[in-house]
Amino acid sequence: MDKILGICGSLRAQSYNRKLLQTAVHRYGDCQIEMADIDLPLYNGDVEDRGIQQSVQTLADQLRAADGVIICTPEYNKAIPGGLKNALDWISRIPGGLWARKPVATLSAAAGRTGGEAGLYHMRHCLLPLGADLITQPTVCIAQAQAEFDDAGQMTNDRYLASIDKLMQALARQIAQNRG
Repeated sequence: MDKILGICGSLRAQSYNRKLLQTAVHRYGDCQIEMADIDLPLYNGDVEDRGIQQSVQTLADQLRAADGVIICTPEYNKAIPGGLKNALDWISRIPGGLWARKPVATLSAAAGRTGGEAGLYHMRHCLLPLGADLITQPTVCIAQAQAEFDDAGQMTNDRYLASIDKLMQALARQIAQNRG
C-alpha cells in the first residue's frame, strides 16, 4: 500500500485547500495517508545550530517514510504562503536530500478566477532545487473555490474531479515506477 504524505499550505482548519487535499487523497484510492503539520517555528540558523526542533524532525521523518506527496496550497500575493515556504526551508536543512526523487503532486484552490495558478507555479519553482519529482500534468487549480465544495466539504464539480483523478493516477504511476 502506498504511503502518502499530505501537506496543506494553509494553516486554516477549514481552508479550501484542506478540502481539496482530502478530495485528492480520497480520489487517490487505497493508501496509507499521513497529514503533515507545517505550523513550524520560523527558520533561523541560530535555532538550527541549537538542534532541529521536534516538529521539524517529525515532518522530516514523515517525508522520509512517504512514497509520494500531495501538496495543496492557496496563493498569497502571487506566491505560496509563508508557512509552506518555511516548511520547505526547514526540510532542506535536514541531511539526506529528503525531497530527492520523491514523487510530488501539486494542486491549488483559491477564491479568485485563476484558482491560485501563480502560487502553484511558485510552489513548483521552490521544489525544483530540492530535487522533487514533480507530477505537473494535469494542472489542477480550483477557481472560485468557495463555490466548488458543498456544506459537507465535498467537491461538486465533475470537471475538476476528473482532473484530480488524472493527477492522482499519474502520482500512483510515478510511485510504482520509482519502486520498480
